[in-house]
Amino acid sequence: MSLIEIFTDYVLNQKSLIDYVEIRKNIHERGEFNDALLIKAEENLNRLQTEYPDIHSGMYETLAKIYERNIGFSVEYPIDFIRQILKMYNGSLTPNQVHQEYQRILDHYHHDA
Repeated sequence: MSLIEIFTDYVLNQKSLIDYVEIRKNIHERGEFNDALLIKAEENLNRLQTEYPDIHSGMYETLAKIYERNIGFSVEYPIDFIRQILKMYNGSLTPNQVHQEYQRILDHYHHDA
């Protein structure tokens, strides 16, 4: 499996990104995120699940809908998801605002080329 395939599996199946950081050390491919960002994303996901379980599940539901609709380049879906997760608790946007912003992607009609 390629690094992006493993990353996608970890994101879609809600596996620990900290475990992914360890696994990818043996794969000689460049990833989109460094270890610190992936660990921060995992911390944000854990915090989100504890503080806002409805938003946590809503983020994953939106990701599933994005895959169903196939809007954009599928290799980017898990990367974009983690980018949104990294926005949580980092700045002026609330988790709810980040979730609403992420859901807006469903209004765009792009397809894989």
